[in-house]
Amino acid sequence: MEIRWLKQNKAADVIVVFGGWAVGPDVFAHLAGPQDLLFASDYRNLDAELPDLSGYQNVTLVAWSFGVAAYAHWQKDRTDPFDRKIAVNGTLAPVDEVRGIPPAVLAKTAEGLSEQSFAQFLRRTFNAPQPPRSIDVEARRAELHAVAARGAAPAVTFDQVWLSGRDRIFPPVNQHRAWDGATLRELPTAAHAPFDQFDSWQGVIW
Repeated sequence: MEIRWLKQNKAADVIVVFGGWAVGPDVFAHLAGPQDLLFASDYRNLDAELPDLSGYQNVTLVAWSFGVAAYAHWQKDRTDPFDRKIAVNGTLAPVDEVRGIPPAVLAKTAEGLSEQSFAQFLRRTFNAPQPPRSIDVEARRAELHAVAARGAAPAVTFDQVWLSGRDRIFPPVNQHRAWDGATLRELPTAAHAPFDQFDSWQGVIW
């Protein structure tokens, strides 16, 4: 797992983002806010440690897509540093026929991964064509296999769960099943990457 600061200005509060697969932090770049930002990605392993966040007044988690299960696996046997946890378009069973991405879909994505198929994935992530992006095919294929092999994550209580009505990566019906009983907030017209629905981090985490 890779952990890096996106913004570190000695703010009062910090947001730790466990991001999605292969997309990177640019999807959040337009979100305004005073908070410091720490970004976790690459879930081939979950060995990395967060820096000491005890000096912040509020420590908030935003876990998106595969980041939801990755966080829950990572948190097991570690002290929970978060005051508030937000899940966005992901589940604790990331590769699952009824609560996540169907296994056959993930297997097909991994086996056929290429620059061209990644462009199709991005289009489905945003529900719109995206500028070409390069991808380390072998590394990202290994990450998909690692996520699948890790399986469902331990139960974690999220304070809020965002769910997009037009998610073409994690089927909305599966997300509803996975989060039965949780505090859901729906974005009826949003894509898997729903951050264009917000202009500030406060909108995501409130």
